[in-house]
Formats: sequence, C-alpha cells, structure tokens
Amino acid sequence: MRTPDSTPPTRERLLELVDALAGRPVLLLADLVADRFVHGVPKRISREAPVLILRWTGEAVAPGGGANAAANVRALGGRPLPVGCVGDDEPGHALIAAFAAAGIPTDGILVRAGWPTPTKTRILAGFPSGIKQQVVRFDREPASPLAPGERAELAARIAALSGAAAVAILSDYGYGAVLPELVPNVRSALGTASTVLVDSRFRLGEFHGADGATPNEEEAEALHGGPLEAAPGLDAAGRALREKLRCRFLLVTRGSRGMTLFEPGVAVHLPVHGTDQVADVTGAGDTVIGTFALALAAGASPLEAALLADYAGGVVVMKTGTATLGPAELAAAIAGDGRPLAELRWARS
Repeated sequence: MRTPDSTPPTRERLLELVDALAGRPVLLLADLVADRFVHGVPKRISREAPVLILRWTGEAVAPGGGANAAANVRALGGRPLPVGCVGDDEPGHALIAAFAAAGIPTDGILVRAGWPTPTKTRILAGFPSGIKQQVVRFDREPASPLAPGERAELAARIAALSGAAAVAILSDYGYGAVLPELVPNVRSALGTASTVLVDSRFRLGEFHGADGATPNEEEAEALHGGPLEAAPGLDAAGRALREKLRCRFLLVTRGSRGMTLFEPGVAVHLPVHGTDQVADVTGAGDTVIGTFALALAAGASPLEAALLADYAGGVVVMKTGTATLGPAELAAAIAGDGRPLAELRWARS
C-alpha cells in the first residue's frame, strides 16, 4: 500500500486502473442472497381492502448480498472466487445458474439440504413507460446456524483457493456463512502480502484481523455508539473506529454526502458522484466493496480504490433493481466528471 499523501490521483491514473481490473482475482467469503423482483401494472384499488391491485407482468431473480458483490467484480472484468452457502431450493438453484451464466465459478458454494436460501422479494409497481416503484419487500431469513461439519466444509473450500487471490471480501449479512473465526482461514489462503476487507451488517466489531472495512454510516454509528459528526467530530470518530477495528483503512459510505476514507493520520472526504436524486439504492454497498476490492487487486492505493468505488456507486444507484456496471460505464463516469478529484477535502485524523 502507498503512504497516504495530499495529492489526488489524476483521471488518467484512474482510467489506467479501470483497464487493469481485467482478470484480477478476488476471493469472497459471502452470505449469498437471492434478490427476487416481482413486477406488476396497477389495475385498481381493491374492494376487499384499501390496497392496490397489480396485474402480474413478470419476475426475475438476481444475485443479492454477497452474491451481488461477486457479480459486480465479474461485471467489471474481474475474477470472483465465491465461497458460501445456498439451499437446495429454487432460489438457490437460480443463484448457481446466474453465477454459471456469468462465468463465476461455483465449486466454492455449499448446497445445504433443507435450508432455505436467504431471499429478498420486492414487489414493484408501475406502467411500462414509467419508473417502477417498490411497493413492499418481504425477506425469507433462515435462522439455523452452520453445523460443525458445514463450518469445516467452508474452511476446506477456502483452503482449496490457496494462492488464487491476494484480496478477499468478507460480506456478512448475518446468514451464517461469514464467521469471524474464518478470518485466519481466509488470511492463510491469501498469503502474507494480502488484503482482507469486511462488510458486516450487524457485527463489524467482531471481525478482528482484517485490513479494511466498508460500513455505511448507520453501521459505523452503531459500532461507534452515536452520530459520527457529534463532538469531537467526524475525523476523530473515524480514527477511533479504525483503531477499534485495528484496520489499516476504513471507508464509510454516507449516502448523498459521499464517502470518507480514513487512513493512519489522514481522512479524505469524497463528494457523491452524479446527483443525490437516485433511482434505487438496492445493492449499492455491494457495488462499492466489489469495486474497492477489485481496484486494490489491480494495484490501486486505498484512495484510488475509494474513488473508483465512488464513481461505481454513483452509476448503479441510477439503475433499477440489483445492478452492476461494466468497465466502459466506469470509464465514462470518470472521463465525464472531474469533480470528485477537484473537491476532495483532506483532514488530519
């Protein structure tokens, strides 16, 4: 990793890194989620209850959660190596089929008999010529933890990838596959000159031994114990969080306020790319960590990787549903907007 300084990278450097993403491997220990989208056209208000009646027009399943992070790595030209679990059910089969169609290997995926694949179903309403709006979402969330034999099997599948990558993502959505006790297994598979990143919805503080983390502001505040911008301020809060996690860098995503990268002695505030009027934030955090990790695998510094992730996040939130972006879209965003480079704000942390 490069020593942080106050010189932002050029757009030319970022575009070089976009080209360098191709073929870079990233190991992912991930909670794999099926994102199901059910589409309908409004018909009328029901006479049975004050609810909207939709005429079904179609549905689709997309990789969600950690599976979406893998899909984003692949869409950007990288080589994701996922390890995780699905159930022996229709959503699980759909996830494996989606991976196979995208050229993502599935040998690291454990199929659990009798276990329901975590599934988030979103009902979207709208007319064919308009933007579809999410009406309701319901989640199927399995509660059964991994049995000791299953944990050993996941550890074996991580070990089978020894030497295959130098960067790893731990994408923890609380569904059992991503255990803090497996961090040493991931580190061992990567080798000494490696980078382990964590994105954990509920227990970020338990993942000691990682190099970096990418919490959103709500997750960071839960670990911090209060608002990040309360006295003595955001930079001090970021420094305290990084020290609590014992990580080298911390990238906090802050919605319409952009992102803040904390490294030893310095904090860099990145403005949001594009507009703060977004179409859909579904899966944006998965895009951020997928892009960030892949950029590090391509030789980017944490700041360069954060800038690429900022651009990527700004592109996918303008798409509907669980979305990815390709290298051409990322390059176009960089080439067409110099503001994140011009508006970087540095502070000692």
